[in-house]
Amino acid sequence: MSMEIPPKTLQHTSGWMNQRGSWVTGVVIIVSLRIGLATIPGISAEAAWTLTNLIYNTASYFLFHGIIGMPFAINEDEYNNLTLWEQMDSGIQFTPTKKYLTAVPIVLFLLSTHYTHYDFPTFMINLTSLMVVLIAKLPQMYKVRLFGINEGFPVQDK
Repeated sequence: MSMEIPPKTLQHTSGWMNQRGSWVTGVVIIVSLRIGLATIPGISAEAAWTLTNLIYNTASYFLFHGIIGMPFAINEDEYNNLTLWEQMDSGIQFTPTKKYLTAVPIVLFLLSTHYTHYDFPTFMINLTSLMVVLIAKLPQMYKVRLFGINEGFPVQDK
């Protein structure tokens, strides 16, 4: 199986995600979040794992699927209607970075359900959070906007 190498077109917006340092930073953020939640008095270990999962999934959903456009005006508004996930690797699916970013919520879900002792209510909360994040990453959801959310900017003729 050969892997397509994505062209280096959107490096200003999404190129940083292809660096291994950003992968390690993501793990460090998760571990720091978990340790930080564990130090708050009154929060049980089970609640800390569930909150870690919810906070990470909410933040990653907002970062990768909730914001559209580019902060730079270098591509003549070519990518104004794309989320960061759609811009990443020029839209090519199943690149190493996208596989990693898909695996992280799954591993976090497995850890949080294990450490909550498979308690049904927390399992359902964690599963719902995982499904929302994973469905947004599916190739079938490329450029799909549900309920009018992230419709984008009006296209202007030049």
